[in-house]
Amino acid sequence: MDRTIHADVVIIGSGAGGGTVAASLAPLVAQGKRVLLLEKGARIDPKQLTGAEVDSAALHYAQGGAHPTEDRTVTLAYAEGLGGSTLVYTGTSMTPPERVIAGWNLPGLAYSDVVERTAKFAVQNGAAFIPDELINENNRLFQKGCAALGREARQFPINVRGCRGSSLCNLGCPNNAKQGTAQVQIPAAQALGVEVVTHAEVRSLRVGGRGGILDVVVDDTPHPHGILGEWPAGRYVIHAHSVVLAAGAIHTPALLMRSGLAADLPAIGRFWTCHPAHILAGEHDHAISGYVGHPKSFVWEERVVAERYFLESCMYFPFVTAKNLTGFGPDHERLMAAYDRLQMILVLACDDALPEQRVDIDEAGNPVIRYKLMPRTIEAMVRGTRAAAEIFFAAGATAVHAPSARPTLIERSENADLNTRIASKLFLPGTISVSAAHFMGGCRMGITARDSVTTARGQVHGHDWLFVADGSLFPTALEINPYLTIMALADHVAEAVADREGHTAA
Repeated sequence: MDRTIHADVVIIGSGAGGGTVAASLAPLVAQGKRVLLLEKGARIDPKQLTGAEVDSAALHYAQGGAHPTEDRTVTLAYAEGLGGSTLVYTGTSMTPPERVIAGWNLPGLAYSDVVERTAKFAVQNGAAFIPDELINENNRLFQKGCAALGREARQFPINVRGCRGSSLCNLGCPNNAKQGTAQVQIPAAQALGVEVVTHAEVRSLRVGGRGGILDVVVDDTPHPHGILGEWPAGRYVIHAHSVVLAAGAIHTPALLMRSGLAADLPAIGRFWTCHPAHILAGEHDHAISGYVGHPKSFVWEERVVAERYFLESCMYFPFVTAKNLTGFGPDHERLMAAYDRLQMILVLACDDALPEQRVDIDEAGNPVIRYKLMPRTIEAMVRGTRAAAEIFFAAGATAVHAPSARPTLIERSENADLNTRIASKLFLPGTISVSAAHFMGGCRMGITARDSVTTARGQVHGHDWLFVADGSLFPTALEINPYLTIMALADHVAEAVADREGHTAA
């Protein structure tokens, strides 16, 4: 028999959006309101993390980090667990460019307000430049190569406290140093009385009275760490006055479609975008040991406006590195044998938000990502590959692995031929390992229900009880890591929810 629960506010998802909303609305509890935070994944205890690459991926990521797009040319890696993708990001904390927010042209969303909120969360999460002793040689080589070419590699703040340089950021920090929502916002919300329920999947929602009714399944499948959920397993019907969707740019649109809202809101799921990315490696003649220290500290973004790509220093462990190296046999074996001498750079394309790029659902209601690498995006990734190769060689690399070159290994003596060796015609989707970073769109903010899903305050058109507060709100792709921007928008949405509840949020 279904259990019936009544609440004033229900927040779905606990990542950068949901965790932020929970903390912002926590003062409502003292004013007599019941606030629930529902998370499909489990609560993960950092003390139980081993750092084993494959095991950690299975523990933290949906489908082990290998959720493919419909055409299987791009891999989607996103976390499932309390804290959402803040469990597995590197802590990169950046303020959005004014040109992007201004380009959204949304009345009621001022750039100055977004900047003020991002600054608040940067302080709250302890974002700062990491100390010199944690900047490893892989990062130094990126900085050195850029400087030799007259390029400025900008260091970005990282939200960590007590980092011990394990480089395990993308696999879950075993030292609890990374300051995601599971470390900062959610404990603060719980301390003020917000109820957190893990293992709770919202299958659908519908209008009910003056709010919404949620159909929820609480799972009792044993977690690898044996961490149980807060509620007994079973089906629940939750009546809520206000509902905030923060399940991410994949699951928020999918939930709205499962709930039948797409008939009146045709933009649901559409204009989905991301930063398609792939890892490049440069071989040096000495040990680099990029797996000690913080894995990512610098970005080069001078070409993001004109050429739609940016580069970041990065480090990945052997399994992911091997997966991203094109080819088989001796060349692949040679590079993996040189793993401790590899410098790594991540190429990210800043993609367009197109209506045909979208989240859909299958017959069972599970999300399907209908996303293709368009020619303009491929060209951006190829230009980024050339720029990264230049940086590798300027930093002293003896050879560079470039997936869009044939053969893929470019020797230092061939440095002058990069423009011809690395070409768009050689970038064949499905033959090159591409991962989608930073999912955005699918419930874009806008003016009307014809081409958007929510208002600038995250309120779903035609449903005053329903709000969205995650990266799916973005009308276009951000040109940087989006986490602080998601938090800023979520805080903005929380104020609209508090207004509806007739009280003041934090």
